[in-house]
Amino acid sequence: MNRVTGSTTAVITPFKNGKLDEQTFAALIKRQINNGINAVCPVGTTGESATLSYDEDRRCMEIAVEVCKGTATKVLAGAGSNSTSEAINAAKVAQECGVDAIFSVAPYYVKPSQEGLYQHYKAIAESVPDLPFMLYNVPGRTVVDISADTVIRLFDDVKNIYGIKEATGSLERTVELLSRRPDLKVFSGDDAIDFPILANGGAGITSVTANLVPDLKSELVRLALSGDFAAAKAINDKLFPLNKVMFCEANPMPIKAAMYIAGLIDTLEYRLPLLAPSLENMKRIEEVMKNYEIKGL
Repeated sequence: MNRVTGSTTAVITPFKNGKLDEQTFAALIKRQINNGINAVCPVGTTGESATLSYDEDRRCMEIAVEVCKGTATKVLAGAGSNSTSEAINAAKVAQECGVDAIFSVAPYYVKPSQEGLYQHYKAIAESVPDLPFMLYNVPGRTVVDISADTVIRLFDDVKNIYGIKEATGSLERTVELLSRRPDLKVFSGDDAIDFPILANGGAGITSVTANLVPDLKSELVRLALSGDFAAAKAINDKLFPLNKVMFCEANPMPIKAAMYIAGLIDTLEYRLPLLAPSLENMKRIEEVMKNYEIKGL
């Protein structure tokens, strides 16, 4: 089973006149490939998956698979819902599209118990037993935390669950998970702490900032995983101001604005209830970006 690890990018979804801009989406993925990213992650939080239609979800995954075909870059697609049956359907669609692996966000809004989380993920993963499967823990958005005990139980019991995207902001959680299950693949889901997680045994990152600077993010991960921690830390430190401003408002509002400022997307469109950042924050984003070289398409 091909388990995706390394540098991965939570890719934005570009819109034009309210519709998926397929041409730009393909170009953005090619840019990720050309800058050494190990996998692209379509239809996640950063891709505004909550407001995409089922057909748009499928099309984003199809395009990602088409563009990555024949390259070293894999597709780690989002396939989650607060409804287990809907998440199962999403996982099966992802498998039909030919993605390399999926990650599935914890069920938001319904606030399940840990047993409920276990049964939810077990059902989804077992519906696509040959597809590598990652948990996605982001309690700041879902209002539920997949506990370390539940993660380990799922890792032990379900053969295709191989890792977790940890977006708790907690280094302690990563240390606990890897101290108990060294073979678990833990991904950093918070750009600011990519280096500390990798240095503590993490297997990769899923980055928002990599939409803008995939070259730096892929190099950071390559260096860290090869054991050159000093050089990896230097990149992580260099990126700190950019990582911070990318979360001055709710993701993906700032990163999409940054992509527009950099000329990587032609139109700055979101799906309501998301809007462009405030004028003040747009200026902040633009000022911080002046300190970095942003490679074009």
